[in-house]
Amino acid sequence: MSPAPDTRDNPALSQALRELDVILANAGVGVVFVKARTLVRCNQRYAEIYGFASPEAATGRSSVELYESEDEARSLGRRAYPLLATGETFRSEQLMRRQNGELFWAHLTGRLINPDDPADGSIWIVDDIHERKLADAALADLHAEQQLIFDHAMVGIVYLRGRRVTRCNHAFEQLFGYAPGELDGQLSRAWYLSDEEWKAAGDLCYAPLARGESFHAEMLLGRKDGTPVWCEVRSKAIDRSDLSRGSIWITQDITARKQAEQELVQAKAQLEALVAQRTEQLSQTVAALQLKIAEQQAAEARAERLALFDGLTGLPNRHLLADRATQAIDIARRSDEPLAVLFLDLDHFKNVNDSLGHRVGDSLLTQLAARLRGAVREQDTVARMGGDEFVLVLPLTDIAGAAHLATKLMALASAPFQVEGQELTVTPSMGIAMFPTDGDDFDALCKCADAAMYRAKRDGRNAYRFFTSEMQAQSARALQLENGLRRALERRQLSLHYQPQFALDDDGQSRVVGAEALLRWHHPELGWVSPAEFIPIAESSGLILPIGEWVLREALLQLRRWDAAGLPALTMAVNLSAVQFRHDDLPELVSRVLDAVGMPAERLELELTEGAAMDDPAMAIAVMNELHARGVGLSIDDFGTGHSSLSYLKRFRVGKLKIDQSFVRDLTDDAEDRAIVDAVIRMAGALGLQTLAEGVETEGQLAFLRRQGCRAVQGFLFSRPLPAEAFAEFVVARASAADAPLSVFAI
Repeated sequence: MSPAPDTRDNPALSQALRELDVILANAGVGVVFVKARTLVRCNQRYAEIYGFASPEAATGRSSVELYESEDEARSLGRRAYPLLATGETFRSEQLMRRQNGELFWAHLTGRLINPDDPADGSIWIVDDIHERKLADAALADLHAEQQLIFDHAMVGIVYLRGRRVTRCNHAFEQLFGYAPGELDGQLSRAWYLSDEEWKAAGDLCYAPLARGESFHAEMLLGRKDGTPVWCEVRSKAIDRSDLSRGSIWITQDITARKQAEQELVQAKAQLEALVAQRTEQLSQTVAALQLKIAEQQAAEARAERLALFDGLTGLPNRHLLADRATQAIDIARRSDEPLAVLFLDLDHFKNVNDSLGHRVGDSLLTQLAARLRGAVREQDTVARMGGDEFVLVLPLTDIAGAAHLATKLMALASAPFQVEGQELTVTPSMGIAMFPTDGDDFDALCKCADAAMYRAKRDGRNAYRFFTSEMQAQSARALQLENGLRRALERRQLSLHYQPQFALDDDGQSRVVGAEALLRWHHPELGWVSPAEFIPIAESSGLILPIGEWVLREALLQLRRWDAAGLPALTMAVNLSAVQFRHDDLPELVSRVLDAVGMPAERLELELTEGAAMDDPAMAIAVMNELHARGVGLSIDDFGTGHSSLSYLKRFRVGKLKIDQSFVRDLTDDAEDRAIVDAVIRMAGALGLQTLAEGVETEGQLAFLRRQGCRAVQGFLFSRPLPAEAFAEFVVARASAADAPLSVFAI
């Protein structure tokens, strides 16, 4: 840097330099003089932006260290200096690095001091735009989400300006029978039955819209072919202070509901007339019966209660239940009517007695009994079998009626109980057996309902299940499979197959870049057992933990063997079950196995289902962060089949979304599947994630995925899952015949 000019004999120059110093010191942007890629001089704002303690602390440093990387610094130089050399100003938005290593977005403006001699250096103005860039990205995500809602809503949505259509969704066009785009620009008169009704609707709705209120009404409108259709209509002005900006209307077809209401009114009137007619005839008979019943009940009540009713809840006991059930079954048999038997058992009720005492447990059972009695009809029987087990006999109840009641009982039993100043919550498991399908007598129905109840408990509790003829056989098979799984590892019955994963290159070619390890089990008596059958048993029994560790270790060992055999460096994808993911030791286990096998963490990709990730998002984020910090890749498997929240998906440290094969299967025939797959690919791109499509089986599916920007696939079009040796042969053959037609490699 040249010595400062002597200003003692030049007051004007001295004044100008002082003014320049004041400007630089108080400028809202960073200003720096760079010479030979060295910071010669900068102002205070420049030092603040990059985290220097003072301008002097930045002086003498290399400008390269302020970029994301040396390559990025050189790239900017290649772009900037040809323009600067012509005397022009260079402007760019660039990802820069602060002194603490933090990356941020900056707007750079540069100009050479002397274009004729670039060696004199350059002046750069730097503005920190990181917050604006983040806001722009968030706004883009919001717009994308809004468009997805608009495109895929199940109700009709239309935007009006001056009572003309500016845009509407496909559901709105379908509701009124118009082709896509046919309503664009049309007056809303198109879906009214007459000019008078259109005018009246405008007079009715625009006054509340102008007040900033929502408009809500049920209207009789008309389709394109003139067919009337009842619609529930909701609207609100975009800007109540300026109605010329238009309004938004949401429309839903309620024709079926309206018709049902009319039919209900007619049926009610008929019923009331019939009741009035019969009331007079029955009144005298009822009075006589009531007197006789009262006398008989007074004599029998005490003995009956002692012998036939539960002393705690007042419900029928097992003896009275058997009698009533037998009578109800006899009636159902003679009249050829359905009947249901429902078993209800509280989940983990023993914990209440053990932790709070039997008095609290008894009080809870008494309250539950009252709720059950209040939920059923007079002809139904609610009984207590003992403990926390209740049985309901439901005459004239078909499958739909039993399911409806079971759903109602789920809500009643799950609602909080107030016991001795404490609020307790329990959940029920229920099993349902139907007469005569599941049994011809009460004992048979009880066994079936009991088996169905235990199926509900095995399926996660807090649910109901109907008995099926397969349950008994499935129960025996499940026991056989669980016993077999306990010895499967030591008896070497488990093996891994590997399905190739392909990258789709821009030139239309594909290449193997990874393998998904898939667990297989060959039972000596049952033969090949489907993973869909034995994996849930392994999870419920806890066997998934040792089996999962074996899968991880064996897959990585196989990857090392392929490396030694000279195969290209591949990524190994290993599926994690929800039980494995929730285990506290998962990150340490993964690191131990990687270290033991001697495989870099970046060669491993763990696949987690969407449902497992959303079961406990906070826990999932913590585990993903720890695995990511260890260098392990993560992907969301079967994406689209669960209920991911975008707010969480952005926070999950995953690099890839695997599009479930259920959406890929009908891509060439199903427009909805195409829309879903396109939306997932676009969303993933917006979040900086890769996509891999599963289950690709046809050239048409592959072509669509290429067009939409999916860059990785797997499926039978390329290869089925293969044993390790066959997989290696496939990769070698693929590499040596890269130009051959795709069908050559489909196995």
